Amino acid sequence: MEAWIAYSGRTFARPRYYANAHERDEVEIAPVLMPVLDGRSAGTGIDREGFQIVSHRSAVHDFRDREEVARVHMREIEELVQAETGADHVHVGAPGLLRFSERSGLAGSLNNSMPARFAHIDISAVTAARFAQAGAGGRPFARCAHYNVWRALSPAPQDVPLALCDARSLAADDLIAADAVFDEPGKPEWSFEGLVVAHNAAHRWHAFLDLNADEAILFKTHDSDPARAIHVPHVAFDLPGCPADAPPRVSIEMRATAWWWR
Repeated sequence: MEAWIAYSGRTFARPRYYANAHERDEVEIAPVLMPVLDGRSAGTGIDREGFQIVSHRSAVHDFRDREEVARVHMREIEELVQAETGADHVHVGAPGLLRFSERSGLAGSLNNSMPARFAHIDISAVTAARFAQAGAGGRPFARCAHYNVWRALSPAPQDVPLALCDARSLAADDLIAADAVFDEPGKPEWSFEGLVVAHNAAHRWHAFLDLNADEAILFKTHDSDPARAIHVPHVAFDLPGCPADAPPRVSIEMRATAWWWR
């Protein structure tokens, strides 16, 4: 399959993007038609390519109920990441982000609920180190890794699936430091350093299509161990040939931090 991957150009020396007000973004969008491989048949791994599909049945009845997600799903994700990685300790700090494809009419209706429409990595090495130290609370650790767990809540086919780039196909010059700004209504703006991604023909993109309710994508946003996949660019893309009557994509993204103690 070939699909349009929205890369970032280099017009802005320091790109800046907002969770809710994309009209304020300072990111040059540079789409490139790229091959996108079938992640299922590729047999990808979390420490090799930086992502994998996992089987996981959740006990959550309503993912739009943040109280239920906080009560049930945060612990489920901690247990899942710990089982998949062998970490000594895993922490999920928030009930996650519900996102909706534009056809739903709900994109932007909640805080940070629009699809991520340009290739990016959530946190830079600087941000990852800061989060790792803060979360460890002074306890010394040998390794810390940050993960996302992405689950489609709408039935297949998902009209706007997620593409993930093999960490081994990245070059350092592909990554551009950027400010990720969080502008939730009624709260002060705050930001941290993330990364946007410039095009490189060597990139190897993958997608896991037609996700069902008992599947999720586990992928890495940073790992302090340079011998493993460190981080994975990812982006929402329009599924080529998706039926016009396919249900609009609804998804939830959970973020977890894992530590291996000394």
